[in-house]
Amino acid sequence: MTVDEAARVPVVIVGAGPVGVTAALLLARRGIRSVVLERHRDVYPLPRAVATDDEVCRILQAAGVGEEFAAIARPANGLRLLDARHRVMAEFRRTGHGLHGYPQTSMFDQPELERVLRDALARRPECELRGGVEVTGIGPDTTGPVRVTYRDGDGEHEVWADAVLGCDGAGSLTREAIGAVWEDLRFEEHWTVIDVRTTADVRCWEGVDQVCDPDRPATFMRVGEDRYRWEFRLREGAEQPVRELVAPWLPPSYDGDFEVVRETQYTFRARVADRWRRGRVFLLGDAAHLTPPFIGQGLCSGLRDAYNLTWKLARVLQQGAPAGLSDTYESERKPHARHVIRLAVAMGWAMTGGQDGAAALRRRVLAAACRIPGLTELAGRDLSPPLTAGPLVRRGVRRGLAGTHCPQPWVNVDGRRIRLDELLGDSFTVLTATEPGPSLTALAHSLGIRALCVTDLGDDGTLAAWLRAGRADAVLLRPDRVVMDVVPAGGRDFTSTADWAALLHTTRSPVPAERTALKSLSRSTTR
Repeated sequence: MTVDEAARVPVVIVGAGPVGVTAALLLARRGIRSVVLERHRDVYPLPRAVATDDEVCRILQAAGVGEEFAAIARPANGLRLLDARHRVMAEFRRTGHGLHGYPQTSMFDQPELERVLRDALARRPECELRGGVEVTGIGPDTTGPVRVTYRDGDGEHEVWADAVLGCDGAGSLTREAIGAVWEDLRFEEHWTVIDVRTTADVRCWEGVDQVCDPDRPATFMRVGEDRYRWEFRLREGAEQPVRELVAPWLPPSYDGDFEVVRETQYTFRARVADRWRRGRVFLLGDAAHLTPPFIGQGLCSGLRDAYNLTWKLARVLQQGAPAGLSDTYESERKPHARHVIRLAVAMGWAMTGGQDGAAALRRRVLAAACRIPGLTELAGRDLSPPLTAGPLVRRGVRRGLAGTHCPQPWVNVDGRRIRLDELLGDSFTVLTATEPGPSLTALAHSLGIRALCVTDLGDDGTLAAWLRAGRADAVLLRPDRVVMDVVPAGGRDFTSTADWAALLHTTRSPVPAERTALKSLSRSTTR
């Protein structure tokens, strides 16, 4: 079939939710054009996702909307487990400044986030959003461009893409097009979700409360200045009115303003698609995985998908990297997503107590475990596990930092205080604990990347302390700030890092213009 070059674009993204639009912005940052196809003409007006973590705030920063998101987000204290009488059994605190430079937990209104993302999309000439369209076909699966057909008020259309990103949710047409099926991780519960707007003095602690009551498990959180969310597991038979359900949190006999913004029923499921890719078509977000909401990682996982895939795809499409680089998307993200889903399932069963006769025993075990010194502090740390070993993560006994993220402190550049990622840009980077020696400098130069000494960056010592804690003399960072490889502390010199060249060969060096810009920027930070 002949491809109409006028209808050909590098990337077609199916779905303009937060995952799809973020993917488009991340590609635009790297100069990749995309067309986003969305059935709704405007932002979906009702709230859905309400929580995110600091890693995802960092991803939104990379997409160019970090400050805008911070302006609409509300930092949260963490999670409390309450018994059936709303007495605190355990408290898992989250800090206001996490590893990634943002509050560890932030609450937000999804329509506000989507508006921020869409406004940013409109400012990018590399992106085109086509709303009010219905995608009708994706394929066939060939080695060439992918044909995407869609319908709007003017009839049928087609567009050809070098890659298609399916960000079209749990009922994904893209998933069907690549022949993927769900793997059931054996969790299914029916809940009602209630979003309320009120100026009442609602009893809350500026975090998430989980009521561990097997008869009526519930979740409660403050989302905004006057916005609250309750979630209750459904019972068989008639349900209580909303005001009766939320009465324990309201002042006695409250009869003031109380607007139910949304009341809907959900089936919480745990599922992973058996494949995330076929040829040039990829699945992201809810099209690839579904998780119960108990640890607030549903949207977070989708945005991690976008961040992991887009920098690799950009190098394949723009810089001639082998197509096999894209294979690492599923091999890295799928185990990671599965781990987070299983953690959510485990937390869900522990917190709700399940529906069987062992519920009371589980609650007693949970209460006892929460009294173990240091356990709640450990549980309150980052929920995202390190990436497993693979072509782009060199794990080993002495490479404890490999697969983890580099912290993001504020650094000083030419008298300006900026976040670390603003300095690093989209390149690979070597961070060293001491001034890089000739061998490492030569290696970095041959690969077209920078070698930066953390003591020259003018941060608060975060990076140096991180390297010491990881017993590392140097680390190689990928563009998504994941540690690709480590030079363990105490090595004779940096010659052992020569095998990085083989790893980086799969991604190629930056293009000449990028390399020139990086060298110019690095002159103010390296000697």
